[in-house]
Amino acid sequence: MAPNFSKLAKHQSAIVGVAGVSAAVWIIAYGKFSHRKRKPRPEDQIQYLIKENKEKRPQKAHVNALFFKQLRVLLKILIPGVWSVESALLGLVALSLVGRSVSDIWMIQNATVVESTIITMNREKFKEALVKYLAALPMISVVTNILKWSLGELKLRFRTNLTHHLYNQYLKGYTYYKMSNLDNRIANADQLLTTDIDKFCDSVTDLYSNISKPVLDIFIYVYQVTVNLGGKTPTILMIYLLCAGVLLTRLRRPTGRLTVEEQKLEGEFRYVNSRLITNSEEVAFYQGNNREKLTLLASFSKLRGHLRKFLEFRVGMGIIDNIIGKYVATVVGFYAVSIPFFTKNHRVLSGDSGERLKSYYTFGRMLVKLAEAIGRLVLAGRELSRLAGFTARMSELMHVLSELNKGNYERTMVNNVSNGEVDFGPNKGLVAFQDNIIKFEKVPLVTPNGDVLVKELSFEVSSGMNVLVCGPNGCGKSSLFRILGELWPSWGGKVTKPPRGKLFYIPQRPYMTLGTLRDQIIYPHTRDEMIRRGKSDADLLKYLEVVQLTYLQLRDNGLNAIEDWIDVLSGGEKQRIAMARLFYHSPQFAILDECTSAFHTENHFGSIMNIIYNSMDVVATNLDRSTVRKNSLDRKTSEFY
Repeated sequence: MAPNFSKLAKHQSAIVGVAGVSAAVWIIAYGKFSHRKRKPRPEDQIQYLIKENKEKRPQKAHVNALFFKQLRVLLKILIPGVWSVESALLGLVALSLVGRSVSDIWMIQNATVVESTIITMNREKFKEALVKYLAALPMISVVTNILKWSLGELKLRFRTNLTHHLYNQYLKGYTYYKMSNLDNRIANADQLLTTDIDKFCDSVTDLYSNISKPVLDIFIYVYQVTVNLGGKTPTILMIYLLCAGVLLTRLRRPTGRLTVEEQKLEGEFRYVNSRLITNSEEVAFYQGNNREKLTLLASFSKLRGHLRKFLEFRVGMGIIDNIIGKYVATVVGFYAVSIPFFTKNHRVLSGDSGERLKSYYTFGRMLVKLAEAIGRLVLAGRELSRLAGFTARMSELMHVLSELNKGNYERTMVNNVSNGEVDFGPNKGLVAFQDNIIKFEKVPLVTPNGDVLVKELSFEVSSGMNVLVCGPNGCGKSSLFRILGELWPSWGGKVTKPPRGKLFYIPQRPYMTLGTLRDQIIYPHTRDEMIRRGKSDADLLKYLEVVQLTYLQLRDNGLNAIEDWIDVLSGGEKQRIAMARLFYHSPQFAILDECTSAFHTENHFGSIMNIIYNSMDVVATNLDRSTVRKNSLDRKTSEFY
């Protein structure tokens, strides 16, 4: 039995090596084949499509020239200038990294001194070295936490700058509307504007730290080792760094693409959840909870499958990263540090065994730190590949926002869109601004995807006229208002209208903003803007009295009351708040789109509409003609279209 154990001991290293390689191969193979054998689930039968531009090529993200070009553009937003606070924080991070590296060298040298005094059994020098070591620890701790604070503050400022920049573009004009209703390149803007910004800024700051510290450590340790051990030792490690970096960068190429796909599927899963919340009443009436559960699980299944695939890739790459970036680097470090000790007449061999041991510990630890720094720098390529994915997402968002702000959008169009005109297409129509008139001259009513509702429309509404637009659902009544409000592009002809501030639109379901009761009436103005317009709270109370909502201001805090007004107010109350909002803005033209459907009594409708029809010009849809005539006696004869 003893000889067998002896043989086993001789081959122990080979056995461990073979076992490790076998385990790694099994883990990778199991990950690739296990999910193929799973039993089918009910949600696997569910199919759905989230709108995307089908003509667009699949988005790829690699660490290449395009990535660095995109990153340079984003960095100009993150860092406004050389003399900005962000630049100062970058400098503070760099100084903190220098301080941390100096601290590491000091701790290596003094830890070696402490150990040397223990080995030589010199009690006095041991106490002296230990006190010196303890005295430096508070400063080292301060340096470490200054580094953490500066990195955290830098990330927060990066996120603030990028968020402000993107929201300035997103909420410029009607861009936010166009992105969700006209353009189909980006399906989940909320995901990009929240989660992806945070992850991008995290990745940038982490990469800066993970590259700066190893580069600084490599420079310092190479200098220290070269001066004391010669240039051959660090040269071996630098050659290894180059070879390992090239190999791992090549192997990590799928990381960027997988990151982009992960964020896309996360956004898709969030969107499917939001659809259920938005349409919960309709789903409840249909008792569609089980069907919606299958759709949600199908979306999650797609996300889970990709996350598992990404996890398997990361595990496989993690095994390779650890072997090449950490463990082999340490082995190379041991080999490199041994060279001077096995070289005859090297100056490190001078002195007794105690001095050689001290030199080995000092420079050996420096070489280990150097190997770790090289490993971290090699592994930083993993973060660089991940950053490439987030950079591609941010760059795509910025490109789409820029295009939409220029009036360009991409959408799946109806085949053979034409109305016989040569110059026919999105934004081909003219828009002119003139007070007290709404005029359409040969304007086609066309949906954003090119569906022609009305081939050519011409009419004029001048001051003193009320117009009622009637027709069945789908004939183009709301489309007319969208073109008038510049929400949809004009495909031809000429639209003449008052400036935007002199047209006011009230939909069937009025929007209630977050804020006070006052904010609901003066929306979209702020209180300061209200005061600049010469309005006061007394005026707002008069408007509430006109629409018979004075009881709302009797609650605690009056006009300063803060509620979730979408839930607090009934449908009729919301529509009357919208009427009070109309009186506050007092436009030249009021565009009323079935905005009285939830009024409870004829008295509410008649008294309010009487004031509206006799104080401003009205363009309305689907109101009763007799009511319009009855409540606009002081106006010119109403026109009906």
